[in-house]
Amino acid sequence: MLFQQYISDFPLILTECAITERLRRLPHIELHPLLFLTPLIYDVAGRVELEKIYYSYRNVALQARLPILLCAPTWRLDQQQTVQAGASPTINSDAVGFIRGLATSWQHPNSPVITGALLAPKNDCYSPREGLSRTESARFHSWQIQQLINTGISVITAQTMPAVNEALGMADVLSSTQTPYIISFVIGDDGNILDGTPLWQGIQTIDNGVSRPPAGYMINCVYPTFLRAETQPAELFQRLLGIQANASSKTHQQLDGSSTLQQNPVQDWGENMLYLHRNFGLKILGGCCGTDHSYLQFITDHLPV
Repeated sequence: MLFQQYISDFPLILTECAITERLRRLPHIELHPLLFLTPLIYDVAGRVELEKIYYSYRNVALQARLPILLCAPTWRLDQQQTVQAGASPTINSDAVGFIRGLATSWQHPNSPVITGALLAPKNDCYSPREGLSRTESARFHSWQIQQLINTGISVITAQTMPAVNEALGMADVLSSTQTPYIISFVIGDDGNILDGTPLWQGIQTIDNGVSRPPAGYMINCVYPTFLRAETQPAELFQRLLGIQANASSKTHQQLDGSSTLQQNPVQDWGENMLYLHRNFGLKILGGCCGTDHSYLQFITDHLPV
């Protein structure tokens, strides 16, 4: 089934919660300084832990008879990082192969697994001033985008984007392909993209500025209340597909560099997520920093029978 068909056919699609952060807390696992979790796909012990974490999310969807979107660990696998790390030039396709292998073994007719891949901003995802221009972005990200397109992945998400211009450059390249794609912005607690652009304005800029608009938009690495949904224009929710939300309602400035795990009560997180789903139609729900499978479990436990 095509990604767009899942979007139109299912009122709710789960997606993963934190992965890198959970791995970082394991004493026997060491993350790569540039490529983070991805090199673990080549390591026996690393693959075991990756599979455990991905399956913890997949199992929640399976028990709830819901589809789930699982993304290959390709965040930050741009050409510059890959070369600097001395990684295999096939690392993007290897990561897609890893998630595809899991998806194949975990498929179930009542709970399909959709496979995606991730793109990241070149620089700090909390610093819009470091964002690339539209032209620079298209040039910088085109190598990785082509690597992912060649795998035939179902959907590509440009994740944790703090600025419209860099996202627009990525959309320029992605729109020239046939692969569905999503732009996922980081917003502040004022409901605006971190570069100050109102979320709906940023979406319109991309929708009107590229040859083939995204399948939709998401927000991630934010608390659900940051969206300020009641103050957003109604049109926004025709294009905003979902959210991967932090466990903590603290701002990015408050969370940055925190040495301890920051979490609001899972009930508070879950009720806010379900509020966005029920009242504003957000249909792809997952977690980000500080979350694990118990957060998805709260959502599925509190859906109407």
